[in-house]
Amino acid sequence: MESGITPINPIALQLGPLSINWYGIIIGIGIALALYVAIRESDKRGLDKDLFADLMIWAIPIAIISARIYYVIFQWDYYSQNPGDIIKIWEGGIAIHGALIGSVITAIIYTRKKGVSFWKVADIAAPSIILGQAIGRWGNFINQEAHGREVSRAFLENLHLPQFIIDQMYIQGAYYHPTFLYESLWNIIGFGLLIALRKVNFRRGELFLSYVIWYSIGRFFIEGLRTDSLMLTDSLRIAQVISLVLIAIAVVIWVYRRKSGLATAKYLDK
Repeated sequence: MESGITPINPIALQLGPLSINWYGIIIGIGIALALYVAIRESDKRGLDKDLFADLMIWAIPIAIISARIYYVIFQWDYYSQNPGDIIKIWEGGIAIHGALIGSVITAIIYTRKKGVSFWKVADIAAPSIILGQAIGRWGNFINQEAHGREVSRAFLENLHLPQFIIDQMYIQGAYYHPTFLYESLWNIIGFGLLIALRKVNFRRGELFLSYVIWYSIGRFFIEGLRTDSLMLTDSLRIAQVISLVLIAIAVVIWVYRRKSGLATAKYLDK
């Protein structure tokens, strides 16, 4: 390790045998802020203030489980030989695409039971989701994970990054692309864009589909820089394939709902 560079301790607080990690704290902050934004907007759009809080009670654990299942499926060669490791989620190994799939399925079932429009809820939630993702990537930064390929220190300095980011990107004797930062910034821009698009008054469902398209475009390109990707083949990254599939599905749904007359209500309608 270069002289004077000490990585950030991933443990924020140690209480005897109990460790409280920065990763969990950052994820918690992201969830709290995302929920706050969603609740404020849901009140304006005429929904029950408790709807999103109640939904999160179900969505969070299901998202974690589905994120783990997704990861295990694409690492089955290992887990089929080590089934006891499947439950060891504390050792890492969750995938955001799995979490999104689980969350969307949960929201569809929940909104049907509550008798409210899934698309209305999804539109309200879209900025919150991408905000939570933007914040959550900083947990990867603390853990020195989800980084890109090796780069020089000069490369990072030319990006005019704060010193603490450059130092944290020094991992086991080398510097790496801060892909966590690239995705976090892309998502923050997306958050601002989605907030602005609320005023455009898209047809119901199109704000959420805009989120899917925006996030997937960024993820496709950023994933190409990473070194820890789940691989479908030796050269095909699963996250990139899923991103392209999601973009195509979102566009097809957008066009179909407009042409079929399913998207008549607008975002600002109550």
